[in-house]
Amino acid sequence: MTPSVLLIYTGGTIGMKTDPATGALFPFDFKNIYEEFPYIHKLNVEIETIRLGPIDSANVTPELWVRLAELIRDEYDRYDGFVILHGTDTMSYTASALSFMLENLAKPVVFTGSQLPIGVLRTDGRANLITAIEIAAARDSLGNAMAPEVGLYFHNRLYRANRSSKYSAEGLDAFRSDTYPPLAEVGVSIHYNTQYILCPSDRGPLRIRTKLVNNIMVVRMFPGLSEEIFRSITGLKGLRGIVLETYGAGNAPTSLWFLKALRETIARGVPVVNVTQCDNGSVAMERYETGLGMLQAGVISGRDSTTEAAVTKMMYLLGFGFSSRAELNKQLKLSIRGEITV
Repeated sequence: MTPSVLLIYTGGTIGMKTDPATGALFPFDFKNIYEEFPYIHKLNVEIETIRLGPIDSANVTPELWVRLAELIRDEYDRYDGFVILHGTDTMSYTASALSFMLENLAKPVVFTGSQLPIGVLRTDGRANLITAIEIAAARDSLGNAMAPEVGLYFHNRLYRANRSSKYSAEGLDAFRSDTYPPLAEVGVSIHYNTQYILCPSDRGPLRIRTKLVNNIMVVRMFPGLSEEIFRSITGLKGLRGIVLETYGAGNAPTSLWFLKALRETIARGVPVVNVTQCDNGSVAMERYETGLGMLQAGVISGRDSTTEAAVTKMMYLLGFGFSSRAELNKQLKLSIRGEITV
């Protein structure tokens, strides 16, 4: 049976073409994908398209994440895989969010985009699009999906979505996953690193969680952060959570006012998750005095989580409305979708 893939266009550079008369860029209609790229027929994949954009990725909000989750749920039984075209600036946020929102996922959901418009001669979008479709449709000899999780494909690498971050505004290899190996690497053929891919257990049908709480803040530590500014953030009315980007292995000042502000914030029921500013490495607050004070104050280690994963995981878990702070903290420490190394 020919595999089928639903292609969902939300926006981004990959969806732009050049008007030959004016030279201006305009959105490409992916409904004409076979006319524009007849060689896609060679994939032997049935492709249908849905357009939700164009939305500039800088304007993406959790409302789009909910629309995507609901769309995948509604079309889940009709397709073997899904490809989501998205602007690169916030792609890792959207992809990370979907990795948490889609529960019991057993089919590939592959995000991709491009640095150059698909209508440009040197575009990277063409290869990214074709390979993402191929990955979304790929099955093993038993008919099981080769990569049944939310992934992000860019420039010859398929990454676990919630381990990815955009690191370059100009390079064609715009994304990295410094704390987890690629799920697949593309050369002459596609090599799947099966030992790193999450295989679904028999846990029933797909479920989605669409209640997200976005009343959170990301606070990046820097030398000179004042008590007044920090307390104005931690004391915000309606604040539900903080992701704290610290130095190195999860270090921050040992100032009494800083640790006191953290203790008071956590005592109010606002969880604080510590992630490192470094691209590679893990939080280990017990290693140095500059981290131990935060650990004793009740700050939760995000270990090697990306900021994107920490933010979207917190939104997702706060939406559960746990009856106790202890249960919420327990879930924040767990690896739910392979977002942290255990």
